[in-house]
Amino acid sequence: MYRLILLALALLALISGQFLQLRLPRPLNVPPPRTVITTNPLIGVHTRLTGIGDEAYIRHTLAQVNEMGASWIGELFPWAYIQPRSRYGFDWTGADMVIAHARAQGLQVVARLDIVPAWARPPNTTDRYLDRDHFADFARFAAAFASRYALQGVRHIVIWNEPNLRFEWGERPPDPGAYTDLLKQTYPAIKAVAPETIVIAGALSPGPSLEGGNLRMDDMQFLASLADAGAFPFFDMWAVHAYGGLEPPETAPAPDRVNFRRIELVRALLDRLGGSDKRIIITEGGYNDHPRWSGAVRPADRVRWTIATYEWSRRYPWLEATIVWQFSTPFRTRSYPDAWNFVDPDGTPRAIYLAVQEYARTGKLPELMSRP
Repeated sequence: MYRLILLALALLALISGQFLQLRLPRPLNVPPPRTVITTNPLIGVHTRLTGIGDEAYIRHTLAQVNEMGASWIGELFPWAYIQPRSRYGFDWTGADMVIAHARAQGLQVVARLDIVPAWARPPNTTDRYLDRDHFADFARFAAAFASRYALQGVRHIVIWNEPNLRFEWGERPPDPGAYTDLLKQTYPAIKAVAPETIVIAGALSPGPSLEGGNLRMDDMQFLASLADAGAFPFFDMWAVHAYGGLEPPETAPAPDRVNFRRIELVRALLDRLGGSDKRIIITEGGYNDHPRWSGAVRPADRVRWTIATYEWSRRYPWLEATIVWQFSTPFRTRSYPDAWNFVDPDGTPRAIYLAVQEYARTGKLPELMSRP
């Protein structure tokens, strides 16, 4: 009996130790630092890595980004992943993995922050629903993110995604006044702990209003409304989604057209509104070459026009980077979203990857930059 009691006590101590010991994350297998070799330092791609948790996949993907000649990545870091349970704790495991490997590959990270945890929104709302009662919680999260990663080289943080869309604003009509209030709380919180961080606003869905502004508010109207609401002192840089649509990047811009050079209209409006000191960064853009999607172009045009987009970007002294959607995903949708990718889910490079890699290495442009 005595031995049984000792055995039970030992087992209890072992089990208790498992619960009480400090649970440290596993050390990362980060390679030696590398630099990006490129003839165009504006080249960037949007990655989809946070939440995967497969370090080997993340390491290989970011090594491929480096080897393609891209210096920038855009990446979403969901608030819901980092504070899933409450405002009182953080889980940095996934973000640490992505940022450590990006840093090792010499990549500059543009971190997009959104996606609301369940505890910070009412029941039966989407994960894009953020009301004013939780703006302060989001601001504290953004400040914690900036404080943690500023020392690891993360200087660019985007506040929200496409707030002029009903879907991205939690299935509510777009509200420039509310977005301005979010910036007014988040900007000083970030600057208080990481003053060198570049706080980025915008990243709007480009184009005219849809359904009278209830589905999408015209991006130019939304920007003007932000100026009226006093938002301009509360961001340092403006993000643009500069998709090319069905047109080559040299096509002239117009208010009712969505193409790459719409960015010039955004620049002119920023200047007129008093934002001439705000640089612009493209956080999404590019072309799709799916054979059965109405929004897609021919594969050969995608190659030429993507490279032309990167090259045309060099004309703009006020442009920080051109980050194209999207580098890869670890799965197939077997539909048009797959046709944005530069590499297959297994890492096999597509023609677009090899062409951009050649351009980044040599600076040589394809002979034909638009459809004959």
